[in-house]
Amino acid sequence: MPRYFLLVIVLVFVGCMNTVQNKTVSKAETKTFPVSKTDAEWRSELNDMEYYILRKAGTEYSFTSDLLENNEKGTYVCAGCGTKLFRSETKFKSGTGWPSFYQEIEGNVEFDVDYKIGYPRTEEHCANCGGHLGHVFEDGPKPTGKRHCINGAALDFIPDSSY
Repeated sequence: MPRYFLLVIVLVFVGCMNTVQNKTVSKAETKTFPVSKTDAEWRSELNDMEYYILRKAGTEYSFTSDLLENNEKGTYVCAGCGTKLFRSETKFKSGTGWPSFYQEIEGNVEFDVDYKIGYPRTEEHCANCGGHLGHVFEDGPKPTGKRHCINGAALDFIPDSSY
């Protein structure tokens, strides 16, 4: 029995080391973006949830975003800097509890890999301010097969009638 216990401890330790070794610094943490502000400036301009999502790479609870059921035509923009990120025509109901899109506005979203939960995921952030948006997965609908799973707090919605 003690040998099995020791084996389990060694396997857990090795498994944890592997996760730590995969930890890398994301491009969003080191890159200088066109919109660059101090932490104090971001804190003063964003509400608590926006700050947590955009600047600390947090995740909101599923099924809590007001934008989840939004069916208006328009553009979803970065809540931090107003950059156009997604069009309403690419939004779909994924059932995950977060606003989901099958295509970003090209050039306005950047991608990186994060290992925060122990395995690699493709993280998305605003190409203009570096704000964390969510993650993209390969299980979306045609034509792209992508599911951009985005925190609603990272987005503002601008109806087409406002342009």
